[in-house]
Amino acid sequence: MVTKPRETLTYSEPIATGEIALDAAPDKAYRLVSDPVAMAECAEELRAARWIRGATEARVGAWFAGSNRNGWRRWVTHAEIVEAEPGHRFAYLVRTQFFVPISRWEYEIRPEGDGCRVTVTNWARVPKWFVPIAIFITGEPDRAGTNRANIATTLGRVKDRLEGREWRREPRV
Repeated sequence: MVTKPRETLTYSEPIATGEIALDAAPDKAYRLVSDPVAMAECAEELRAARWIRGATEARVGAWFAGSNRNGWRRWVTHAEIVEAEPGHRFAYLVRTQFFVPISRWEYEIRPEGDGCRVTVTNWARVPKWFVPIAIFITGEPDRAGTNRANIATTLGRVKDRLEGREWRREPRV
């Protein structure tokens, strides 16, 4: 597995985490969480994703673009995959279209009984000068609290999807 060392990134402590037990094999969970196009169906702010720069699958160095929404606010981000270990770990760095670092997202998958446990961790990488701009763009002054809530919602949807339950994303005003 190739990865970018965590110590080269600009964060120290995570701003949001969440975890859930799934009645699904680790490889099945990995296939979903490492597919941004599919995860856009489960995520709260991410509404659509597409592979960019010639990428077609999750691998270190691949890029995807995310279309995000919070109420009437819309923004696009670009993400580079920095860890891709099938069945175990998936991580990516998010930045703006104009190269300002935003965050790191990491999914850790551990076998547990007949299923697995997925832990999501999010670190902020936003430079201090960009924070007011990010708040204006996203409409979220409490990014840590918002991400904690969004992680819980997203993981619930991932669980429902992987365990075969009916679900749908509620419209967010």
